[in-house]
Formats: sequence, C-alpha cells, structure tokens
Amino acid sequence: MPRWLVIGAFFLAAVALAPFVLIARARVTTSPRTRIHPILDMDHQAKYLEQQTNPFFRDGRAARPPVPGTVARGQVYADDHLYRGRVGGEWATTFPFPIDEPKMARGQQRFTIYCAPCHGLAGYGDGIIAARADQLQEPGWVPPASYHTDLVRQRPVGHIFNTITNGVRTMPAYGPQIPAEDRWAIVAYVRALQRSQNATAKDVPPEMLPALR
Repeated sequence: MPRWLVIGAFFLAAVALAPFVLIARARVTTSPRTRIHPILDMDHQAKYLEQQTNPFFRDGRAARPPVPGTVARGQVYADDHLYRGRVGGEWATTFPFPIDEPKMARGQQRFTIYCAPCHGLAGYGDGIIAARADQLQEPGWVPPASYHTDLVRQRPVGHIFNTITNGVRTMPAYGPQIPAEDRWAIVAYVRALQRSQNATAKDVPPEMLPALR
C-alpha cells in the first residue's frame, strides 16, 4: 500500500474524531461565551430572569409586585358572613346556609379528623394528643379548651368559625386546610355537642321521656 495512502487514512480518521473530542471537551469545561445555539427555543428567549434588573422601571426591578387589589382567580372572598364569620363588622350569630342532616354529618366527620385529636370526641379538651402532652409534661403546652364552659357556649358561631380559620394560641390555623363550608359544618357540630352535654328534659321529645332514668 502506498505510503501516502496510509498517511491520508490516518489523517481522515483523526479529522473524523475531532468533532467528538471537541464535544467531550465542551461538556466538561465552562466558558463565559455563549454556546452556538442554532435553534432558539424557549430557554433562549427575550425575557428577564429572577433578580435581574429592568431599566424600564424607576426602581429597576424586573419582577413587578401585584397591582394593589389584585385577587387570584377563584379567590374572591367577598362574602364576609361565609368566609370571615362576620355580619356588619360583628361576629355572626347565624349560619350562612341552612344546616341539615348531611351538613351535620359532614361536620362530625371533619371534627373527628381535625378537632377530636386535641379536643376529644365529646369536646372536653381530652383528646389523645392532649393526653399524651400531659403525660410527657411538655413545656409550653396549652391544654385545648373545653367546648362546654359558659365562655365558649356563649360565643357567637362566627367567633368559633374565626378560631378554626385563624387559630388561637398554640392551635394552628385550619383555614388553609378546611374549606369554608366544612368549617361552618364543624361549627354546627360543635353546637350540637354543646347542646348534647347541657341538655335538659325540655330538650327531649315527649315520647322519649319515659325511657329516661
């Protein structure tokens, strides 16, 4: 085989390997220069990234704060009675919708999930979490309130709704977790618990009185 042909074959092989060597080098090195990008897709577009400045605005911030009064879609909570438990600036004394048996059952279900672990199934503040905290003598632990004190029984339903929504003392806010309608259902069930634990003979239907001891 002629010598020039051997040399030419080695030269072509080296040239053919050069792109792969350059690609491998580019993948393991950094450079201040932008890579060749023949297809300008969405990762290379005219936009401002986080913390970049924009000389168009006086404060130089590219990320603009929301316009005052902006409300996210589906977040228009204009009904103070339903979403804040207030009527005319005062705590609501009525429910924003009729309370029927399905809503009461829903309130009992939600109460069992979210409230009973601390307040107990009957609402005396003796749930399993409270019992465990008392056993461990946790510092700073505030015992859950009983629903059956005169103070709590006399609170308007809007006040109880607000407590569930925003929390109080060591009780966390459940507004982000429980929809407003379910919070009202819980309040209705709390009222039912209060009535059940403070009932009199007048609250019992006449046909059931003979069955009482």
